[in-house]
Amino acid sequence: MLSGPFLSKNWMCATDDYTRCDWVMIGLPYDGTCSNKPGARFASQAMRTASWGLEEYSPIADRDFNDVKFFDAGDLEFSLGNRESSLNLIENNVREILKDGKKSFGIGGEHLVTYPEIKAYKEKYPNLAVVHFDAHCDLREDYLGEKLSHACVMRRVVELVGKENLYQIGIRSGEIEEYRWMKENNTLISSMEKASEIFGKIKDQPVFITLDVDVLDTSVMPATGTQEAGGMTVNELISWLLLLRKNNVVGMDLVELSPDYDASGASTATAAKLAREMLIYFG
Repeated sequence: MLSGPFLSKNWMCATDDYTRCDWVMIGLPYDGTCSNKPGARFASQAMRTASWGLEEYSPIADRDFNDVKFFDAGDLEFSLGNRESSLNLIENNVREILKDGKKSFGIGGEHLVTYPEIKAYKEKYPNLAVVHFDAHCDLREDYLGEKLSHACVMRRVVELVGKENLYQIGIRSGEIEEYRWMKENNTLISSMEKASEIFGKIKDQPVFITLDVDVLDTSVMPATGTQEAGGMTVNELISWLLLLRKNNVVGMDLVELSPDYDASGASTATAAKLAREMLIYFG
């Protein structure tokens, strides 16, 4: 008999008891509509490995990761090249998580994975608000004739939750029509003061946080498929996230890490730490 010990493939501090967890981490290794550099499908496994280099204690939150009851369900297995099947698989599994009275945290993959997550969440939370951290608007009506693309994901999300329930932070790239749409519909939040005011008004409303890692500056996060200079530092992003600590956060995802574009591993370590902090803040 093997005696080990063996290094777990699950996230550090994850419980092995699904029945007692509050959050379910679910890997979403899909990048079938990536419009620039692919590779986000490898993020969830890379982040799991990187998580073991983190400490268990968050000095920012003054809380230990072991106090968060979360279960790592592993990665969904997709039929490569089949977008419809992949999106349906995400939606069905998130729906089951919600039926079990738990919250989901999706990791890895391109940003289109958020759409089926929100479809499932909307069924349980009809007044769901979505807080969108990103470098890009993601508000195109279509991209190269495709309505289901990571370049259009927030437009599809708006069709589900309503434009009045979308809040966008960190946006610095998009077509003029997208910027006009954000201005007309008042979805872009440009200051922390405004964010504090808005988040206070929706304090009791269920909130889903979707975080595209390219909201960070390329000097901090080079390992992403569509790099955009001029973004946040990690500490700035954390300051924005902390504004939501008093809100009713019912779901989250962290997407668009493409780990192979940063051989140092720093981008993956950064994404893993952000995931840890998000679970500690809202778990």
